[in-house]
Amino acid sequence: MALSAQEQALLNGEKRNLPFLPALGGWYNEEEVEALTQALRESMDWKAGFTGNDISEFEREFAEYCDVKHAFAVNSCGTGLDGAMQALNLGPEDEVIVPAITYIATAQAVVGVGAKVVLAECHADTFNIDPNDVERRMTANTRAILPVHNNGLSADMDALADIAERHPHATHGPPPVIADAARAAGGGYKGTKVGKKGAMTIFSFQTTKNMTTLGEGGMVTTDDDDYAAYINSSRSFGWGLQGWGTNYRLTKLQAVAGRIQLARLDEMNDLRRDRALLLSECLADAPGVIVPQTPAGYDHVWYGYTVLLAPEWAGEPRDRANELMKSEYGVGSGVMNAALPDYDSVLNKMGHTPEDVPVSTDLGRRLFCPSLHPLMSDDDVRYVAASIKASMATVAGTVGAAAVAR
Repeated sequence: MALSAQEQALLNGEKRNLPFLPALGGWYNEEEVEALTQALRESMDWKAGFTGNDISEFEREFAEYCDVKHAFAVNSCGTGLDGAMQALNLGPEDEVIVPAITYIATAQAVVGVGAKVVLAECHADTFNIDPNDVERRMTANTRAILPVHNNGLSADMDALADIAERHPHATHGPPPVIADAARAAGGGYKGTKVGKKGAMTIFSFQTTKNMTTLGEGGMVTTDDDDYAAYINSSRSFGWGLQGWGTNYRLTKLQAVAGRIQLARLDEMNDLRRDRALLLSECLADAPGVIVPQTPAGYDHVWYGYTVLLAPEWAGEPRDRANELMKSEYGVGSGVMNAALPDYDSVLNKMGHTPEDVPVSTDLGRRLFCPSLHPLMSDDDVRYVAASIKASMATVAGTVGAAAVAR
C-alpha cells in the first residue's frame, strides 16, 4: 500500500495527538463563558437560586428545531431511554427489537424494565438496523422497535413504521418505533430533522457528542401527548401524584450551555461533514478499505466515521492496525460498535450469542472509527488517512496480499 509523497511527508513530520474520541465533541467559546457566568451570578440570589426559564426555553427551542410538539430535557440519553421504555409498561414476555450493532445503553434500557431484547441484523452499507430482518423477527409479543441512528446517520424510519403497522400487537396496536439518537443531533431524514419521526426520540449531549451540555445531558422528543405526559412527570418523581418517577432532570447551567450549543449545532455539523468527506476522498484509493456511504435523502452528521475493512482484516489484523495507528502516529481509533453479543456480558448471560446475528458480528469485527473532529485541519485529516494506510501496510504481510489488493 504505497503512500504518496505528501502522505509520507506528513507521517515523517511531527507526531500528532489525535484522540479516538475527542474530549469535547464540538467547541465552547466566550459566548458560553459569558452566559454561564451571568447565569451563575443570577443564581446567587437566594430567592431565585438555580430556577428560571432556561430549561423550558432550551426545550422549546429544541422542539422547534426538530419540528415536534414536545421536548423534555433529561440528564442523559441513558435515562431518557429508560424513561421511554418505562412509558410502555412492558412485561417479562414483551419483546423489543434492537439493532445488533449499538452501544450497550440501547439494550440495557430494555433489560432494565424486565422485557426481552430481540437483536436484529444491521446493513453493511449503513450499519443501521435492517428493516427486512426486523420484519423477520417480529412476533405476537413485539411491543416496540428501537432503532439507533448509527454514528450520525438516521435509520430508515419510514420502513420501520410500515413494518410496525403491518404487525400490530393484539392488545396494544402497532409497536411504537422509538429512536436512539444519542449520536445524531442535527441529523436529517427525508426532509425532516432526526427527532421528528417515530413515537419518541432520545438524544445525548454527553461531552463527546456533536453538541454538549457541560459533560452530560439529553433530550426526549415526541409528538405524542401521552408519552409527553409520562416523560415529563417521571423525570420529576412523578410529582408524587402520577405514579413512579425519579430524578432525570437537567440543570439550569446545562440548559444555558445547551441553548448556545443548539444555535451552533448546524455550523459544527457542517464542519464535521466537511472533515468526513475529505477523509473519504483521502481513503478512496486505499486497498482493503470501504469508506462509509450516505443514502440519498439522508443528512449524516458524522459523530463517527465508520471504516469497514475487507473480510481478511477481521479481528486481530484490524486491531493490530489500530494499535499501530496510535503507537506510531498518535492517531486514536476504536470500534463503534461491535455486535452486542461480542462484548455485552449481560446479554450473553441472557443467552444471546454472536451466531444469532452473523452479519452484524462479521461487520463488528471489521469496522473501526478513526479520530474525527470538526476543528481538525485539512492536514490533520490527511494525516489520519495516511496513518491508516501506513499501519495497514505494516500489518499486511501477516494477513496475505489478498487483503490489500481488494
